[in-house]
Amino acid sequence: MIKLFVGLGNPGPEYEDTRHNAGFWWIDGLARELKVHLQPERSYWGLMARTSVQGQPVWLLQPQTFMNLSGKSVGALARFFKIKPEEVLVVHDELDFEPGQIKLKRGGSHGGHNGLRDIHAQLGSPDYWRLRVGIGHPGQKGDVASWVLKKPPQEQWNAIHEQIDRSLKAWPLLAAGEMEKATVLINTNKPPRPKPPRKPVPDADSAPTLVNE
Repeated sequence: MIKLFVGLGNPGPEYEDTRHNAGFWWIDGLARELKVHLQPERSYWGLMARTSVQGQPVWLLQPQTFMNLSGKSVGALARFFKIKPEEVLVVHDELDFEPGQIKLKRGGSHGGHNGLRDIHAQLGSPDYWRLRVGIGHPGQKGDVASWVLKKPPQEQWNAIHEQIDRSLKAWPLLAAGEMEKATVLINTNKPPRPKPPRKPVPDADSAPTLVNE
């Protein structure tokens, strides 16, 4: 089960609406769902909320260390409360996905994401869960730094937030440890194609009768 939900981003109003803060947006949504308020916690270098779901403690965390040092915050909280890497979900922006595409997975490389790189180092393991929120790619590697620190245009903003809202419906499954069901729910971005309607079978009473002239 997921005990620690982490959203990555940069602190401060100047970064609030930038692509790099997609993880913060998701945690803000979860806080609304759980009716909790994130409060500054100096011990963990972040904004934190603690609640209980089905009798189990659950933590929400937004590191306030800036992205590159996210692991400092995540590692401190996880170590203190003895939360295992596989009980951690990190929500972060993903350049390789189109705006609005969201995928859940466990483990793997940090893919060059500096926030994940530091979390890898601090947890001492890549075996935590990631929820990757697509923000699109600028096309050129040299443009990535400025791209992630800009606000997406309205169409992309809407697409990202629609999918964040959709993926938040999986939080009870994540908290319950039903990761397979959560993965199917989150990773199915497009609704299934509707089946063609079946032709009604005519009733015997309504079948036309042939009359001989």
